[in-house]
Amino acid sequence: MTTGVLLMTYGAPRDEVDLPRYLAAVRGGREPAAELVAEMRRRYALIGGSPLIRITRAQAAALETELGSGHVVGAGMRYSDPSIGDAVRDLVERGAERIVGICMSPQWSPRLMGGYADALGEATSNAGVPSAMAPAWHREPMFIAATVERVREALHDADATTAIVLTAHSLPKRVFESEPEYIAQLHETADLVASAAGLDREQWHWSYQSAGHTQEEWLRPDLKELFPSLAALGAREVLVVPVQFLSDHLEVLYDLDIAAAEEARAAGLRYRRVEMANTQPAFIRALAGITRATGDDARRTGDEAGQNISAAPPPSNRPSHRSFAP
Repeated sequence: MTTGVLLMTYGAPRDEVDLPRYLAAVRGGREPAAELVAEMRRRYALIGGSPLIRITRAQAAALETELGSGHVVGAGMRYSDPSIGDAVRDLVERGAERIVGICMSPQWSPRLMGGYADALGEATSNAGVPSAMAPAWHREPMFIAATVERVREALHDADATTAIVLTAHSLPKRVFESEPEYIAQLHETADLVASAAGLDREQWHWSYQSAGHTQEEWLRPDLKELFPSLAALGAREVLVVPVQFLSDHLEVLYDLDIAAAEEARAAGLRYRRVEMANTQPAFIRALAGITRATGDDARRTGDEAGQNISAAPPPSNRPSHRSFAP
């Protein structure tokens, strides 16, 4: 039996013409203000356009090679092409008889990621194939080890004046208050990475990045606000370690490498960042392990239930294992 694997992320605008449509989709259908479109156009231009879709496709190709025969792997986007529905249809056309979905965020938030599970369930129901959604994998040992590998590479050039800051995307405080478990997962990943990398607690700091430009309160400490205090403590360099992002995209290439780097220099700090996972072999092996574990769990559930998978979409209030019956 051939298993299809779908790597899912949010996507990117195709070009400048597509940008307003993309922003409206991300905003739940609300049309973006002209000022927002102009600012995002400027940011995408500075990074030469987002490589997210290209990298996710490359990750899918690498994962298919890693998994070997009996597997086909694709990439599906929530807010742009190729859509999750189109990607599922492509996998089925390539011979997939069941689908494993992996959200390309190790941590799971029903509010932020539930839409991926819903889209996967709808697409596989329409295609008439069973599906299983990988649950949160923020503490999977192979994922932590892959992240630590990249951290250690960056630490080769560090010294006693290097401040290490682990980051995650900020959220409005109201989201945190409704889903504190998600923030706990982010902190758990950071703690596991720091511990495995051999960092003492006083050697590293935690912050949020990429806060939205809205009037509501966002989570803190914010990365850019942290730089002056790090410099005051004697740091001369900052090494940023995102624990949530898995590839190069706007929030990395602009928010960190341009905006945050500028703020760091203004505070008297050199700026460096660890490489993103992208197609790192250790990371691809971690994805393979997650794929196999999700499929194995789903098959066991099917065996115990003695029934085939339901084709209905999984509930969006939790990550869901769906059962593969033999």
